[in-house]
This record gives sequence, structure tokens and C-alpha cells, in this order.
Amino acid sequence: MNRIALHYVPAVVSTINGLPAHPLLVHAVVVLLPLGALAVVLHVVWPAARERLGIVTPLLCLAALAFVPLAVSAGENLADSLGGSNPLIERHEDLAKQVLPWAIALAVVAIAQWVLGRRAPLSLAVRIPAGVVSIAVAVVATVVLVRAGDAGSQAVWSGFSS
Repeated sequence: MNRIALHYVPAVVSTINGLPAHPLLVHAVVVLLPLGALAVVLHVVWPAARERLGIVTPLLCLAALAFVPLAVSAGENLADSLGGSNPLIERHEDLAKQVLPWAIALAVVAIAQWVLGRRAPLSLAVRIPAGVVSIAVAVVATVVLVRAGDAGSQAVWSGFSS
């Protein structure tokens, strides 16, 4: 399996209260990243939201970003503890590798929106392309997360029927 090198994340995060840490940490990412993405979109399309959300948007995106490497590290620990080779888990790992770069991009966009929003209004020639890029990053970050999560749930639940 091709692992993501996360030397800055301690490998001790493998269980929380006796349960595998990965599914618990993933829930933080699954909640925070789409909320951050929604807030980024609201900054673009709704000026009142921009004023009200303020620092909340970059904080949501930074919190999501902080949980991504923790979830990945815990996932690698979980996969190692399961042993063997599973194509469904490998697909999940491959898709999950795409989440971190998009979480970084989303955090950068959110910080830029907040910093630039505190200055004099930008010209329309800057606002429109910046808004399009912001929305695109928010959408892609969410889609990448959903694909990785779907692959993970298929890896866990593929042997079960309703």
C-alpha cells in the first residue's frame, strides 16, 4: 500500500476509548469541511453572510484541515492492524490522499476571503474570478471528500445487506 508520509502526525492516535480512532476522527472532517465549503460559497454569493460569518469561515476550514492528517494517520494505523490486502481499502486510501490538498486549498481561499474582506472593496474584475475560483475550490473539496468517504463506507459495509 502506498502510504502518505505524515511524519508530523503522531502514530499513537489509533484508538479512542477502545474504539478505532479513524471513524471517529473522520466524522470531524466530514462535518467541518462541508460546513467550511458552504461558508466559503456564502461569502461569495451573500454579502450579509460575509459580514456575519467573519473569522468563522477560515476557522472552520482550518479546523477541518487540522483533522485531515489525524484521520489519515489513524486510518493507516487501522489498515495496518487489519493486515492483508483489500482492494476496497486501497481504493479508499487512494481517494483519501486527494482530501488533504483540497482541504489546504479551501483553507487558503477562506483565509484570503477573510483578509481581503476586511479591506476596501475589490473591483468587479477581481471579485468575479475570485468568486468563481472560491466556489470551484469549495465544490471540488466537498466532492473529493464525498468520494473518499463513499469508498471508505463501501470498504466497511460491502459485505452486509439490508
